[in-house]
Amino acid sequence: MERHTNPAPDVPKWSALLVEAVNKPGLIMKAYSAFHHYSIGNQLLAMIQCQLRGLEPGPINTFPGWQALGRCVKRGERALILCMPITRKSRDEEASANTDEANGEHTYTAFVHKPRWFVITQTTGDEFAPPRMPEWDADRALAALDIEQITFTDTDGNCQGYARKRQIAINPVAQLPHKTLFHEAAHVILGHTTEADFTDTERTPKNLREVEAEAVAMLCCEALNLEGAEYCRGYIQNWLCPALGYNGDAIPEKSAQKILRSADQILRAGRLQPEQDEQGE
Repeated sequence: MERHTNPAPDVPKWSALLVEAVNKPGLIMKAYSAFHHYSIGNQLLAMIQCQLRGLEPGPINTFPGWQALGRCVKRGERALILCMPITRKSRDEEASANTDEANGEHTYTAFVHKPRWFVITQTTGDEFAPPRMPEWDADRALAALDIEQITFTDTDGNCQGYARKRQIAINPVAQLPHKTLFHEAAHVILGHTTEADFTDTERTPKNLREVEAEAVAMLCCEALNLEGAEYCRGYIQNWLCPALGYNGDAIPEKSAQKILRSADQILRAGRLQPEQDEQGE
């Protein structure tokens, strides 16, 4: 079970961070390059704080993490705030179906914002070699995500791809096949392809489904420095404008959380080398 706490007043919401990424080309690529060990949401959060404080983006770690690497945090430096998971036990009145019968308690994961990380420029000490950017492979990602790529059979030549259940198909003459792969894989991970199977649940509106999937594609394209992010931005604005209006509140907070989590799943699934992600947490 997961629970998200409200961030501190000076910490932007995930929807605000996502809108910032949509409106500022290159932001995600810079954030991913500097902070790829961390989740997409934390990458954006760290990047925004670096920009506001005039800090050079680079490797980040906790105070003891830097000490273990032979570096010390400079006196007076303020820590960056990131979102981190904490396992907690519920109070008795919160007991539910998840209750542990042995002790009458159950645990859940809460996500809280903590000021514990410092950029390398906030430290001094031994020379530090930044970790190498991990390579990314589409076949590895699909296998890890349990998504099957099938033969494209749609007769509509304008269709770039489609997703059904846990299968995706990409038009062999798609203009940007990698962007289409991200978009269709996102539909699967976001749960859009299974919503129709559950008639008692509310379906995500079509325009919001497309915004969510295309936002995931944009994040993945930018992070991996692949062509297509600029098309994603136009696509997102096109789907938002008719119903919601393109503004800071256009992407709901719940959707923003789903988008960031899904993009993170795709990026992590395709990495070719094992890594220690979310260091210091």
